[in-house]
Amino acid sequence: MTAPVCLISGVGPGTGSALARRFTEGGYRVALLARSEARLAALEKELPNAKGYRCDVSDPTQVETVASAVESNLGNPDVIIHNAVGGAFGTFLEIDPQILSRNFQVNTMGLLYLARRFAPAMVDSGKGAIVATGNTSALRGKPGFAGFAPTKAAQRILAEAIARDLGPKGVHVAYVVVDAVIDLEWTRKRWPDRPDDFFIKPAAIADEIWHVAHQHRNAWSFNVELRPFGESW
Repeated sequence: MTAPVCLISGVGPGTGSALARRFTEGGYRVALLARSEARLAALEKELPNAKGYRCDVSDPTQVETVASAVESNLGNPDVIIHNAVGGAFGTFLEIDPQILSRNFQVNTMGLLYLARRFAPAMVDSGKGAIVATGNTSALRGKPGFAGFAPTKAAQRILAEAIARDLGPKGVHVAYVVVDAVIDLEWTRKRWPDRPDDFFIKPAAIADEIWHVAHQHRNAWSFNVELRPFGESW
């Protein structure tokens, strides 16, 4: 049998790379989408069954070009993970409106472009999974997150609309809220006095997304929330 295909957008040094490793370990051929060619090249070298594609998912033309290349090189994706993210901090008076618009294009429209492009083939095959990674901003608007939270909330609602449409057609759509600080080099520097268990590990996020993407169709999840045991919520 031909190995299944997973497409991951927003392959950065944290969750995106962890997802690439998890799905490669699980026997998938993995399409890596990112704007950094250096990071893609490094992961291609590390993961023989992964292929990188430079792509800005906010640009529908780039999404179409890369989608055609993925289908030609690897085949139709069985799993789509929209992990690309645009973010900015500031109150509604402080943020640049253009930054908010840009974040909406990456977070929400990027999901739309990927789903519209790949869902029809999934529906035709009667199976597949589309997972979007979110965070606490998808559930609440705090003052300093005005340049970010509106776009993640819109992303979650879009994912729910897609899920209600595609679920009865055999395609699982889920939204994973990461209510935590992800363990990265820059987050460790920002919170240097925090203990290890304050941070959520990218590999743990990847393990849960793997689980969600492979749930039996008689027990699908949509809203999934992840947080360290000590996180206040």
